Amino acid sequence: MVSKQFFRLSTNYFWYFGILGLVVPFLSVFLDGRGFTSLEIGEILAVITATKIVAPSLWAQLADRTGKQLTIVKVGALLSLLCFSLIIWTVSYWPLMFSLAMFSLFWTAILPQIEVMTLNSIRRSAKIYARIRLWGSIGFIIAAMVSGELIERYSTEAFSYIGMAILAGLFISTLLSKQPRVANKALVDHVSIKAKVFNGNFLLFFFAGLMLQMSFGPYYVFFALYLKSLTYSGFLIGIFIAIGVVAEIGIFVFAAIFFKSFSLKTLLSISILFTAFRWFLVGHYAESNIALAASQLIHALSFGLYHSASIAFIQKHFNTNQQSRAQAIYIGGVYGVGGAVGAYVAGILWQDGLGAVATFDFAAITALVGGILALFLRTQFIERKATSSG
Repeated sequence: MVSKQFFRLSTNYFWYFGILGLVVPFLSVFLDGRGFTSLEIGEILAVITATKIVAPSLWAQLADRTGKQLTIVKVGALLSLLCFSLIIWTVSYWPLMFSLAMFSLFWTAILPQIEVMTLNSIRRSAKIYARIRLWGSIGFIIAAMVSGELIERYSTEAFSYIGMAILAGLFISTLLSKQPRVANKALVDHVSIKAKVFNGNFLLFFFAGLMLQMSFGPYYVFFALYLKSLTYSGFLIGIFIAIGVVAEIGIFVFAAIFFKSFSLKTLLSISILFTAFRWFLVGHYAESNIALAASQLIHALSFGLYHSASIAFIQKHFNTNQQSRAQAIYIGGVYGVGGAVGAYVAGILWQDGLGAVATFDFAAITALVGGILALFLRTQFIERKATSSG
């Protein structure tokens, strides 16, 4: 692959996941600073996450029909920047929820198209994909650490301006990108996507991922507030979050070794089962720096390895001209529904910090169920699909 294209794709991931490095840890801190209750914070996060149910599918259908993923990425980046900027002036519950929901509606349209563009550019090489994707992790780390320091030094309102700067960087990077050429674009798809979606093995994969993302609800909504209540500084909170992403980078760098040594079923099930243990540690031993650091290291499995394995599963299960729709179904269903339900339940259980342990116990049990479902995946079916589609 041409080095310029590698740089362009990596830059897109850097800025896209940079905004995640701000929003995931510090959106709840920002909303808490605005005076919202834990239930209201949970509701806002649930609505934001729920936009992933609809938005990716709508944009993906357009992308699959036109093949112009880059145009969608550019429009999504611009509109997400404009909508996010509104939070500076929207302070009450409903206007703020609307601004953040519209931001998420356009922002979620970006990732599936970036994934497809990247995979088309690198001819579906898992090794090169991992190297490009790790720049997203680097962007997340830098954003989390810098944001934690700036928010603590100035105020929670710094959140708005940091987000605008990152989204501006994302929009500029999309303007410098180029649409990759796709070979055999006219290839006829003889198998409907509906049949593949309702395939038993895919449904097991889908619901295992759904339970995993539900378990992430307490982490995405309240983790930073939880650590803040335990007297961790803003910079230290950023450090702990960065530990998880550094571990994630290690997985992306050495992903090829894992894929050669283990089946997708093993990688998926182990990733989810270890996540259950991770939430148990967070809920019961977060006062310990060592236990908290250990729980964050497991992020290498619960996100990094799981994400790489799930992308590989989707590549093997669906045909080339189904990839955008498949990514949209996966993100909309697993991340959208799972994340929204997880965030909403977390808001109910949290009770302004009094239910912290119960909330992370809920996360641990949910992940455990997902891991058990993944154990029933049929590895031979996955490999047979890979052979027949290749």
